Amino acid sequence: MNDHKIIFTGPVGAGKSTAIRSLSDVAPVSTDELATDITRERKEQTTVAMDYGILKLDGGETVHLYGTPGQERFNFMWDILTQGGIGLVLLVNNARPAPFTDLHFFLSAFEKFINSTALAIGVTQMDKAEPGAPTLEDYYKELPPKYINTPVFEVDARQKNDVVILVESLLFSLDQCLEA
Repeated sequence: MNDHKIIFTGPVGAGKSTAIRSLSDVAPVSTDELATDITRERKEQTTVAMDYGILKLDGGETVHLYGTPGQERFNFMWDILTQGGIGLVLLVNNARPAPFTDLHFFLSAFEKFINSTALAIGVTQMDKAEPGAPTLEDYYKELPPKYINTPVFEVDARQKNDVVILVESLLFSLDQCLEA
């Protein structure tokens, strides 16, 4: 099979759209609309259906990148988008007031999908977090035991190399026999 599908999820403002834009080899499809609820306090626009991009790998394989909406009211899209996916990239915004609450919410919401695929976690906005905000070590300690081997990285979603490392870690956790 030459086509694969990876899902990006996380709360509003975690960097899902930006990560897909950074990684995609084609102009991504975006369904951003003006935020009309409390989200507008965080950002002007928000994803209402999905983001979509394509990553072309050496050897002719293609990875389809799907970003979920971060608002729970659009959670009906989460099941649709995960169908046929091989793994989940969870982005968590460390500058939000309760990033661990976000972490646990999305781990729970996508538990069934994660259990049948793989997971990698990217922590964004580490540089904008308040003093005393969680460290990467704190995220590892916060993970439920069944996720103890999950890769967790600090990620700047604007930086392609950061996102590539996160996706590679997801792929390596799917097939630990892959060569770097």
